[in-house]
Amino acid sequence: MPFLPEGWCVVSNSDMERSLATAPEPVQASSVDAALAPRSAPERLVEDKRPVRAPADPLAAQWARVRARMQEEVGEVEYRSWLRQVSLAGLDGDEITLRLPTRFLRDWVRSHYGARLTALWQAEEPCVRRVEIRVGAGGALPAGLAESLAVAPEPAPALPLPAVARGPVAPGGAAPAGARSDLKGELRAEATALDRRFDFDSFVVGKPNEFAYACARRVAEHPASAGFNPLFLYGGVGLGKTHLMHAIAWELMRRPANGQAPVSVAYMSAEKFMWLFIAAIRSQSTIEFKEHLRSVDVLMVDDLQFLIGKDNTQEEFFHTFNALVDAGKQIVVSADKSPSDLSGIEDRLRTRLGWGMVADLHATTFELRISILSAKALRAGVTVPPKVMEFLAHKITTNVRELEGALNRLIAHANLFGRPITLETTQEVLHDVLKAHDRRVTIEEIQRKVAEHWNIRQTDMTSARRARAVARPRQVAMYLAKQLTSRSLPEIGRKFGNRDHTTVMHAVSRIAELIAVDAAFAEDVELLRRMLES
Repeated sequence: MPFLPEGWCVVSNSDMERSLATAPEPVQASSVDAALAPRSAPERLVEDKRPVRAPADPLAAQWARVRARMQEEVGEVEYRSWLRQVSLAGLDGDEITLRLPTRFLRDWVRSHYGARLTALWQAEEPCVRRVEIRVGAGGALPAGLAESLAVAPEPAPALPLPAVARGPVAPGGAAPAGARSDLKGELRAEATALDRRFDFDSFVVGKPNEFAYACARRVAEHPASAGFNPLFLYGGVGLGKTHLMHAIAWELMRRPANGQAPVSVAYMSAEKFMWLFIAAIRSQSTIEFKEHLRSVDVLMVDDLQFLIGKDNTQEEFFHTFNALVDAGKQIVVSADKSPSDLSGIEDRLRTRLGWGMVADLHATTFELRISILSAKALRAGVTVPPKVMEFLAHKITTNVRELEGALNRLIAHANLFGRPITLETTQEVLHDVLKAHDRRVTIEEIQRKVAEHWNIRQTDMTSARRARAVARPRQVAMYLAKQLTSRSLPEIGRKFGNRDHTTVMHAVSRIAELIAVDAAFAEDVELLRRMLES
């Protein structure tokens, strides 16, 4: 028989069956001391014939320390909600195995706490390389390693709630001195959630976002002013909504430094609001949850669209909204659509979201993208050739985050390899990004956009009408179809009511002539081109 270290054994199926047949019924511990008393033989979960070291006393002590650290870091409510049911199965070579009773809990703990659990175990046991979390009961483990679901309920602990900050945030994200002790952990977590790069000074203002910027400035300088409460910011992905939300929060928290009265600010995502509400229900501390949120001066909720379909959370947000507005407190909300377009949000909440100031952030223009790239390059202290910036501004049109990310990749590549930033290196380094943005524009999409722009029906594009108000937009659509698609002239003609290819040729040449002599008309056509390309 091969040599095995002390405390290890190989259990065969026949041995296990005989042991189970003759083993006495397990004695239930009648007290905490009895539960922690050493057993005569280690108990274990056996899944296969691999030798698994059952949790002996040193391993149990390490697990207790890991649990204590996790409880200290995440807070009592979060620990009770997600980590309380984690049990230790054992150590197999360099892998620690933990167990949870359901697949949902396993997936949640693995995605949210897996990396931290691994780091804490490696600090306790350097040989540990991996922490595996599996679904299974933990009843066969030594008592004291995992808390049972059958434990009598304890008094509900104080609920850690979203950050409430008065004045500047202390270095490292520390909570303000006046914060209550039971909120310190959550204050630290939320204070660091505000990105210090996202302030008003770093926000590049252009025509598509100037109105939203001005509204955000007004709220930051005069919260709860008439006509601006609530402030609802909406726009597509990566257009600056979160940037403006963070900028408002930072400006409000700087008020004491500017000689103004301090205000309390609570900033969170809609997902965080939902999670805190669920945690409050589970810990029976909904009253504290309500009192805390309704005591702030400014409540900021990002990405409200995540509450769609979550009726109970919407109802709680609705009552919080009413309580704050009635008390003269400011509310700032962001979403990807305007209140009227948020299908899935209750009508009573939608109407209240729209009764203040609604500001949208439009898709960026070419000039604004150039300004963003220039400002980013200036802050990074890097010289980027104008041709490269123009190339990026033409190719990446929908998302400012992707635009900045592309520039970051170029700067990093230039610094790492000592190569200048050129158009050739840009195409080489960003080939995957550029390929993803080479979208195909359809003729139907062109017809729809042009019809909307000149306020005619889309069916007029294929009709036989020759009125100037219809014929000119139809020619523009043919011109754009030739410029933006790979379709042949006969194919384009068929899409416009089976017209001859010579009609398309005439339309293309006529629009090109008008663009050369009519600046206003040329601007309209260029605007349509940008809209279609983005």
